[in-house]
Amino acid sequence: MSAVQEQSAQGGAFPAMSIARAHALLNQAGSPFEVEEREIRGVRLKTWKNAPPTLRELFAASYQWPDRDHLVYEGERVTFAGLHKATAALAAQLAADGVAKGDRVAIIMRNLPEWPVAFWACVHLGAIATPLNAWWTGPELEYGLTDSGAKIAIVDAERWERMREHVDACPALTRVYVSRLSDDVADPRVTRLESVIGVPNDYAKRADGALPTGRDIGADDDAVIFYTSGTTGKPKGAVITHRNIISNILNALSAQARAFLRRGEAPPAPDPNAPQRAVLLSVPFFHATGCFAVLCPHVMGGGKIVLQRRWDVDAALPLIEKEKINQAGGVPTIAWQILEHPKFDEYDLSSLETISYGGAPSAPELVRRIRERFPQAKPGQGWGMTETSATATSNFAEDYERKPASCGVPSLTGEAKIVGPDGKVLGTDEVGELWYRGPIVVRGYWQKPQATAETFVDGWVKTGDLARIDEEGFIYIVDRAKDMLIRGGENIYCVEVENALYDHPAVMDAAVIGLPHKMLGEEPAAVVTLKPDMHADEQELRHWVSQRLAAFKVPVRVAFWHETLPRNANGKIMKPELKKAFPDVFAP
Repeated sequence: MSAVQEQSAQGGAFPAMSIARAHALLNQAGSPFEVEEREIRGVRLKTWKNAPPTLRELFAASYQWPDRDHLVYEGERVTFAGLHKATAALAAQLAADGVAKGDRVAIIMRNLPEWPVAFWACVHLGAIATPLNAWWTGPELEYGLTDSGAKIAIVDAERWERMREHVDACPALTRVYVSRLSDDVADPRVTRLESVIGVPNDYAKRADGALPTGRDIGADDDAVIFYTSGTTGKPKGAVITHRNIISNILNALSAQARAFLRRGEAPPAPDPNAPQRAVLLSVPFFHATGCFAVLCPHVMGGGKIVLQRRWDVDAALPLIEKEKINQAGGVPTIAWQILEHPKFDEYDLSSLETISYGGAPSAPELVRRIRERFPQAKPGQGWGMTETSATATSNFAEDYERKPASCGVPSLTGEAKIVGPDGKVLGTDEVGELWYRGPIVVRGYWQKPQATAETFVDGWVKTGDLARIDEEGFIYIVDRAKDMLIRGGENIYCVEVENALYDHPAVMDAAVIGLPHKMLGEEPAAVVTLKPDMHADEQELRHWVSQRLAAFKVPVRVAFWHETLPRNANGKIMKPELKKAFPDVFAP
């Protein structure tokens, strides 16, 4: 009997084992979760010793399941064999276009089967996949393309219409591949993506193509740039390496194994012949969660990803039944809408085993409701950010039921600390800024050395979140030090919306606060003071912002303050006072 089996056989009340003991057992020699120390960019870090070196090796694991469906989108189904062939065809074309290691290739589309093909083609060329937010406006997409210096863009027809007038302002961009065009485009830089890879249902019918193998790619080479909003209003490109992404996958797997040990059971051994796992994905691939926490591990594990164009609970319930979905979630909104749907009992949802989420505040009540509706399911939540390549801490199963307000604990390779305003590390349950270190922390911001130096210190990322850590090591997010809202998983920096309002000729003063929302966590609302003898109503100001920013950033409500907004001695607006503008939401 192994040490893991011997210890877990003891059983008993939960928890049967401390987190420290569980981590020690997982970190045995030869274990998939064995840890070693390695110097990376001058910093000594704990890393996963037996991790695949790059995403290319992770992709290769999927060759053992050629006939399995991997991507399902409405009437389209792509097997792993189809994914392999389409990826090889696109990689060959990009190589012919002169894409070299380190070149940026922008991917700008909603959740479609073409998105993973583009991503994996970049991986095999050593190019840096640069997904841009498909909700961005034309000027925002122009910024992302010019800031990254993308050489190629792979987009869907809707995004092409949004960006076509901005292409001339992107001098590095030499070619655009567009999927699902209804009409021909005269621009010589534009090529139909289907002319290279075909249509999804026909991917597997293509002749076999060889994926590039000769390019030297290392674990600490750049793989992806994901843009995250900044307090200046200009997004910053987080540069993410192969090691970052693969470490994130092992973080998640080790958290699941830890849950087994904590309840007194031995973690199941990997079984390539086990029934296929299926996930319902409606959060975007262009988010770290969709790409790193769903796409990449489901390629490695032979899983099926069922795509929704956008989250639609009415369509989700029959999909869960038809496709035998095991995992759903993303943000608390999704869990709430499934649980409260009036037709919940009309569908067989018994296949659901995991409902997990993060990216927005969630109520402890949600844990109870999940357990009521899905007795067999294991709820979970986590905390992370683009700068930590998705999930940095996990709270899963019985631990989450026991401490539903916590976002969990770091993995074996992660470290967290709470830092006070004076830079000193604080003690148990003291509130300060959360700092995190581990192999999932990105190497910095693309071409922004000052912002990089301000955020990353000796391998630690200064998260901007205010938090505390309890005596067991569980982390509780208390507030955000940065002036930011999270609306259904989307970051909204208040200053960006405020700046858009200040541009209106009638606005003298403006501030944005969050209104609590049961499904989305919070929504933006604005409080404005108008200039004397000027007029603007709520509808006009909301429309004004919508012409300048993505739809999710537009305030859902605008209240008018008939004097200068309240400020403290330093001139900063006292936002808690602004809650008085919404008495129907915030009781006195």
